[in-house]
Amino acid sequence: MKRSIITLALVLVIAMLTGCAGTPVVYYSDCTCPSGAHTETQPAPQESTPVETTAPDAPAVTDPVAEGAVKTGVAIVASAAESKNAGDADGEAKYDVSVVAVTVDDNGVIQSCIIDSIGTSVLFDVSGNIVSDLTAPIATKNELGENYGMKAYAGSQYEWNEQAAALAAYAVGKTVEELRSGAVDETGHAVDADLATTATIYLGGYVAAVEKAAANAQHLGAQSGDELKLAIIPAVDSSASADAENAGLAQLDVNAAALTLRDGVITSAQIDSVQAKVNFDASGVITTDLTAPIATKNELGEGYGMVAWGGAIAEWNEQAASFAAYITGKTPAEVASIAVDETTKPTDADLVSSVTIKIGGFQALIAKACG
Repeated sequence: MKRSIITLALVLVIAMLTGCAGTPVVYYSDCTCPSGAHTETQPAPQESTPVETTAPDAPAVTDPVAEGAVKTGVAIVASAAESKNAGDADGEAKYDVSVVAVTVDDNGVIQSCIIDSIGTSVLFDVSGNIVSDLTAPIATKNELGENYGMKAYAGSQYEWNEQAAALAAYAVGKTVEELRSGAVDETGHAVDADLATTATIYLGGYVAAVEKAAANAQHLGAQSGDELKLAIIPAVDSSASADAENAGLAQLDVNAAALTLRDGVITSAQIDSVQAKVNFDASGVITTDLTAPIATKNELGEGYGMVAWGGAIAEWNEQAASFAAYITGKTPAEVASIAVDETTKPTDADLVSSVTIKIGGFQALIAKACG
């Protein structure tokens, strides 16, 4: 009888020290499990001797990439290198901006590609006064089409948009390395015979922009066969004349979005923006280093300073990415109907938790891409 009682006691002790499935029970004094993961909290033992154990490395937790998934990327490459001081003629802040959207598979093969560009200027005189109409709409070269004038004024057989489309079509089915080595020669002009029949313009910068877009591409939800869209909204209305106390500013803002659609639903989106600035003094002399690279807001990251200087909950690039993730799975009409206040900041509770900047410009991009 004594042996039976002792045996029963040992069984009860063992049961108290194991879980219902035989798993050891571990008590945490600083549990970080999600709320609701435990039905009750147990105190940590006050006195215990740590036991060294060797556990297998935990597998990395990653979101699985669905079969057929492709990456979506956008690139903005801006330059103001050809700007000039005012003198006998007006000064000019001259901007050349290339914008590219791509989808790329995991082997680095470009699945779809769109190339566009903006060429625009802000003029100012020898008194530092801006003489351009800052409210005039700015069309991209694809939007201008034949109005860009390469046929009419340069005697070209093909317009800029047709030549850019030829390069984009040539890129599809190739890796960046194959595109770079096969499309252009050392002068940046088409070396491929078929491409050269259409594209006679300088292509080197556009090839570099395609490469940059591919490098920026991420798995954001797109699948092979989704329709790629590119939207660009440029503006110069933040520019200002010089005066006795302040330098003049010629500023080109370019917002761009690459997104994919399937059956009228957004399957991925990537958004970026650039503020290209040229300063000049009250005599129309440019004071900006025109050779300095112009970084986009995504490239600036923390350097854009919204957290450090503005006390924002997250940097611009993080908020733009949160907005892009939020609209994935929605129709363009649903994006247009996202609730905002009078400044176009979001008021939707789910969105406000990660996006506090104005989203009116983002909504305009989506509407333009899908319009």
